[in-house]
Amino acid sequence: MKSKKIKKPKFKIAVVVSRFNEEITDKLQDGAIEYLEECDGVHIELFRVPGAVEIPLTCQWVLNRGFDGVVALGAVIRGETSHYDYVCNSVTDGITQLMLKTNKPIAFGILTTENEEQALDRVGGKHGHKGRDAAQTVMEMIGLGKSLSKKK
Repeated sequence: MKSKKIKKPKFKIAVVVSRFNEEITDKLQDGAIEYLEECDGVHIELFRVPGAVEIPLTCQWVLNRGFDGVVALGAVIRGETSHYDYVCNSVTDGITQLMLKTNKPIAFGILTTENEEQALDRVGGKHGHKGRDAAQTVMEMIGLGKSLSKKK
């Protein structure tokens, strides 16, 4: 009897999802994982965090564990206070700095909308599916990074 060689995944992708605004983030998560499962040789691990502010730190932790890229998903919906602005700026700055520091892609799938209707339009509604889009982006960026590192 021949032994079967176990095929090692080509890519290790983390999906980091905020639990806040779960009605939206669950749909983002479903779309991202659905897309990644369609890709050949992708190992996917899911990490749920309390809110959007916790996403950059979690991304750092998973990238330090050898992941090739991260799909960061969340939904920040404007309320009555300036808290929205602080959260959006914190998450955006954290993810951008982390990508530059680690030289690894983090797809920004954090919705920043004025209301829940706008968010729902972006998880399979009239503005497409931003979870799928983020998953596609991380895979494209990993490919681009690998091709650029070969050309010296």
